[in-house]
Amino acid sequence: MSKKILVIGAGAIGSFYGGKLAQAGAEVSTISRSDFDVVKKNGIAVKSCLGDFHFSPQKTLRDVGDYAEKPDFILVATKVLPEISVPDLIRPALAAHTSIILLQNGIHIENEIAKSFPQQHLISALAFVCVSKIAAGKIHHQDYGRLIVGDFPCDFPRGISAKSLELVELWKKSGVPVEVSENIQTERWKKLVWNAAFNPISVLFGGLDTKKILENEEAKNLVENVMREVCILAEIDGCKLPENIVKKNIEMTQKMTPYKTSMLLDFEAKRKMEVEAILGNVVRFAEMKNIAVPHLARVYALLKLK
Repeated sequence: MSKKILVIGAGAIGSFYGGKLAQAGAEVSTISRSDFDVVKKNGIAVKSCLGDFHFSPQKTLRDVGDYAEKPDFILVATKVLPEISVPDLIRPALAAHTSIILLQNGIHIENEIAKSFPQQHLISALAFVCVSKIAAGKIHHQDYGRLIVGDFPCDFPRGISAKSLELVELWKKSGVPVEVSENIQTERWKKLVWNAAFNPISVLFGGLDTKKILENEEAKNLVENVMREVCILAEIDGCKLPENIVKKNIEMTQKMTPYKTSMLLDFEAKRKMEVEAILGNVVRFAEMKNIAVPHLARVYALLKLK
């Protein structure tokens, strides 16, 4: 019996990974608000470096309350913004057996969901991908695509749950490279090393893509300093990162296709940016621990002015 999956936040990330789950045979429905008419009529066209494909959701809905099924998984791929209450958003569609997947940016973002739904199975997932929405119902996947998936909270004796492994196998079946993690918070800190540096700096330096950031000596130095401060905070949070992670992130970014970060795309489109999830949470964590992070704090303050 195919799995029923509801995607909340069918933008670039939700559409791409939701479409991949549909390719694997899952019954994937989407909440599509701004793109509702286009997606309802034409589905979602994905231009991908791994092969173009078309995704027609099982149901295309405007509101979560309109979903009459009992989903096996709810995939939350909304931006992490203060005004979006994920518990309120997903509550109408939850069933006792529903697993919640948070495929979102940021650190310490699972706590609110775990507190709101303590009996619900919670999966935390990270996407390492260059993908953007270029028009209503049109997605462009430029590079990468790897996912890391883990249970929250982590339960080391148990490893990863059977239901999380079901999800992983669906993505693998459609060609998505997926890793499982028994410590997803460490993986979130690892991703934040890149996100906390390149996302805000791409905006603050006037719209630079990743290649131009690294060609600008001042921007590159700031990237490295922000990354080092994130590593310090990760260790304080019990998540020691590899010694060479800053160097590896720089080398990886130099090799990848020049890319406008998601934060820069949001800024240029006059959409709200994930300032709090990517920077605010980490700066507040530093303050709580009495750790000076001057570069992170400066970037956060400047970005809030934007």
